[in-house]
Amino acid sequence: MTVYWVLLSVIACERVAELVVSARHASGLLRRGGTEYGFGHFPVMIALHVGLLAGCVLEPLLGNRAFIPALGWPMLVVTVLANVLRWWCVATLGPRWTARVIVLPGAPLVRSGPYRWFAHPNYVAVIIEGFALPLTGSAWITAVSFTVLNAWLLTVRIRCETRALATAPGSASDLGSASGLGSASAAGGTPSAGGAAPSGTGA
Repeated sequence: MTVYWVLLSVIACERVAELVVSARHASGLLRRGGTEYGFGHFPVMIALHVGLLAGCVLEPLLGNRAFIPALGWPMLVVTVLANVLRWWCVATLGPRWTARVIVLPGAPLVRSGPYRWFAHPNYVAVIIEGFALPLTGSAWITAVSFTVLNAWLLTVRIRCETRALATAPGSASDLGSASGLGSASAAGGTPSAGGAAPSGTGA
């Protein structure tokens, strides 16, 4: 299981880095006149992702799980690829990427990088990692639980993004959300449709 613990440590450090970057970008967006939405579900999102990492640690230990090469190695590769996609989103959105829903009125759509090909690429990365990471360590209960709860949360999140864009004067018709946590901020993250993203979210 050594390779699994190393992977989990890297992912945990990556999450901390994402939160730091998200906070810095969010401050910049708010200074530029952005409006934040979705205060209520953001703490839930943080708790869910902390729970994912906690489950990835506790289930293998308490359940005496073993690393199964036929499952673990493919899931490790999938996890790495999901994180490549996530950071591609972050790099594409630049200072407009954040884990929060912050609408910057009049912000142009982002149509480059993964947003050129499909909507909500960051959320795709979160969904994939949500089952692949725990399955690398044979933590199937965590994989199933996170997938179900995350599906509900993403429904709430995307509806919030859509409402935020609809109520923001002069903002683009698509929302951009690209946080590692699967969040958004209408200054640059996840597109709600058509593979485009405006400034301020993390989808």
